[in-house]
Amino acid sequence: MMAEKIKLGRTDLQVSRVCFGCWQMAANEYWPVVEEDRLTRAVRRAIELGINFFDTADAYGDGFAEQLLGRMLKGIPREAFVLATKVYHHWLGEPGSPRVGDLSGDYIVWECEQSLKRLGLDHIDLYQAHTFDVMTHLEETARAFEKLKKDGKIRFYGVSNFNVEQLRAANTFGHFDTVQPRYNLLDREFESSLGPLCMTHNLGVLTYSSLQYGLLTGKFTGTETFNDVRAMSPMFKGEAFRANVEKVNRLRPIGDRLGRSITQLSIRALLEHPAVHCAIVGIKNEKQIEEAAGALGWRLSREDYYAIRQATT
Repeated sequence: MMAEKIKLGRTDLQVSRVCFGCWQMAANEYWPVVEEDRLTRAVRRAIELGINFFDTADAYGDGFAEQLLGRMLKGIPREAFVLATKVYHHWLGEPGSPRVGDLSGDYIVWECEQSLKRLGLDHIDLYQAHTFDVMTHLEETARAFEKLKKDGKIRFYGVSNFNVEQLRAANTFGHFDTVQPRYNLLDREFESSLGPLCMTHNLGVLTYSSLQYGLLTGKFTGTETFNDVRAMSPMFKGEAFRANVEKVNRLRPIGDRLGRSITQLSIRALLEHPAVHCAIVGIKNEKQIEEAAGALGWRLSREDYYAIRQATT
């Protein structure tokens, strides 16, 4: 099966417009344990569905998510998937020890080698600065990424969690080709901040928190309590939580009319934005990747797109 694909900005990477997010792949302080067998089946099902883009990070599970993903992709032809990971969190000892932010040149080059070992790969398709490092000059950071690219360790590099000024500054020193911003129907700051700059320079955009930690799936009532990352989010507390659930539930009649789930409407609406190339969706099982893949291969009418935006405003 061939999922809807797109060229990722000015790179030559052809990626599925849904990206398999791997943050939940390894148990950590944010997410509980997920059985490895379930995750393996989800990864294999993604490949079957034509979902070829996977996003992870060295910090997810202190490197364990990269190890898991590498094992799960073993035996799949290298040309069948596009792998993105991130760098920034420098352990002060062994993985699992306290971390500090570090985008120094030496650390980027060293940590890339560690990621490659964990993944069991000889190159990374997209290597991203996980967030901005106030202690390191961007010229040094860019020089390290360029060295890795020249040495064939990475194909392209980009940023995550940079603001407009930081992104502009980064690209005066290097060739950062992609941006990974927070963006979903309940948090649209990207549209007025990074979005215009990304379109002007044809930067590849892969959104994270595309479903706002599951809030945009329509599965909550507004009365739930959480013991994971959602416990720290104001969007999942008190009156704000109930108001957000009410907004999401307004999508149900639109979905019923179109024969689409709230999850699929929420993903598709992001993909209709002209700056967005793909949406990262956190996946834990086969059912979730199948539903996310259902957001591909069709378009929203102009009327339905604006109805969805109005409902969630």
